[in-house]
Amino acid sequence: MSYTEILGHVDHTLLAQTATWEEIRTICDDAMQYKTASVCIPPSFVRQAKEYVGDRMAVCTVIGFPNGYMTTAVKEFETKDALQNGADEIDMVINMGWLKEQRYDLVEQEIRTLKAACGSRILKVIIETCLLTEEEKIRMCEIVTRSGADYIKTSTGFSKAGATFADVELFAGHVGPEVKIKAAGGIASMEDAKKFLALGAHRLGTSRIIKLVKNEAASGY
Repeated sequence: MSYTEILGHVDHTLLAQTATWEEIRTICDDAMQYKTASVCIPPSFVRQAKEYVGDRMAVCTVIGFPNGYMTTAVKEFETKDALQNGADEIDMVINMGWLKEQRYDLVEQEIRTLKAACGSRILKVIIETCLLTEEEKIRMCEIVTRSGADYIKTSTGFSKAGATFADVELFAGHVGPEVKIKAAGGIASMEDAKKFLALGAHRLGTSRIIKLVKNEAASGY
């Protein structure tokens, strides 16, 4: 698999709390130059970024990020606001407390609510695998499949660990055929990127891959 093919699966990401518009604009420029799948940025920059990139690049943003314990009404408002500002894709964080309490109906209904707000635009569901048991991960594969969301995503990159090969392999064995997989957090090399894609990931959430292509120090998300 060529670098160009790998980059076509990358959500080029900058979600640091200290992110500035200059930094966001730089990753937008990089994303357009290297033809990534999207840029994934904080909600406060969505309107400015979309005005900057226009139709040249998809803009993705995060909802309920990174902890997921906001109310559904707040997440729905965040989603609608982001879409109104020009977001093309939404990455939402589930309420992990509800999952731990086995309140699966609430988890599923929240995802359905946000997917209804998204309509035809892509919704990715972040389940934060490093905080879940294998049984909970499998349960989330089932819930995401039923909910109508487009992707299941491993991680925020802000918790104890990011994507693992084992989690992507697990997802691939338990999600429905219409659900795609996004591996995110800690993808530090081209070899890792290739392996995640070979195991079934369709998107890679990372800031490091373009840095590697540009021969820069591959630190960060």
